[in-house]
Amino acid sequence: MPSRSLPRPLPKQAILVVNAHSRKGREAFDEARSKLAAAGVRLLDSHAVEDPSQMDSVMIAAITAAPMVIVGGGDGSLSSSVDHFLGQDTVFAILPLGTANSFARTLGVPLDLDGAIKVIANGRARRIDLGCIDGDYFVNAAALGLSPMIAETVPHKLKRYLGRVGYLGWALRCAVKFQPFRLTVTHNGKCERMWATEVRIANGTHHGGAEMIESAELDSGEIVVQAVTGKSVAGLAWSWFAILFKLSGREQTVTEFRGREMRIETRPRLNISIDGEVTARTPVTVSVARGAIEVAAPLEEQDGALAQSRQRRAQAPGPF
Repeated sequence: MPSRSLPRPLPKQAILVVNAHSRKGREAFDEARSKLAAAGVRLLDSHAVEDPSQMDSVMIAAITAAPMVIVGGGDGSLSSSVDHFLGQDTVFAILPLGTANSFARTLGVPLDLDGAIKVIANGRARRIDLGCIDGDYFVNAAALGLSPMIAETVPHKLKRYLGRVGYLGWALRCAVKFQPFRLTVTHNGKCERMWATEVRIANGTHHGGAEMIESAELDSGEIVVQAVTGKSVAGLAWSWFAILFKLSGREQTVTEFRGREMRIETRPRLNISIDGEVTARTPVTVSVARGAIEVAAPLEEQDGALAQSRQRRAQAPGPF
């Protein structure tokens, strides 16, 4: 049996960039700096960015100056930052400081500050795929349907102070006004048309802080498009319930497509939330960038967990 190569350790030098406009960023910045130093990570520089429009310039400068950049913020901050890591040797490390923290959950990074810093100090470098929507790269998941409606309209203070509970209450309010839509997915030269109430475009397993797309893997070389079909909002609610509580037959509540590239069209045209931020609109081409970046991942990732994930994928219904 061939020997397995040892995981590549993470750099011990880094630059910290925190979105101080995020829900937890301002409070966590100083604590993160001191705890990173105590864990043996030497910070070459650190930035608490309060103006979101400055994040890009700060990130670009940091990537060229350090072997690892630690980004603190929510899923939207992480997703908007990740484009700058493409084609670079810099490791992308995260401090989950948002509401849902879906990418951290997908990657297996603990949501508490101490746990996340432990991964950065003692974890391994892991090469992962990125999702892409019309040239916009993202780390975890995008959605169209009810999710963008919630993201566009949820009051900032409700999101900031009530977190996931506030999201849930606002989701119920939005569901009253929501309408189903016509969906067309073009995959391998074949068009599939259906009524739908939600579509998830997944590079990772989690969406909205919950494991919604069990068959997705960060290093599969494929993007997953999962549609909740039908015209009923009650059917969408049942799909959420079945998936969240891992009910038997939950895979039957969705239609799933897999591949390197797909075209998604809707009637009417719909906005798309990418890792929680509404930044695209149908029609779009979705694709995967295989092995696009290196991230700081937990060292203790179990082979058994990976095997179970691949087994779930093998048992899931195949694409049309």
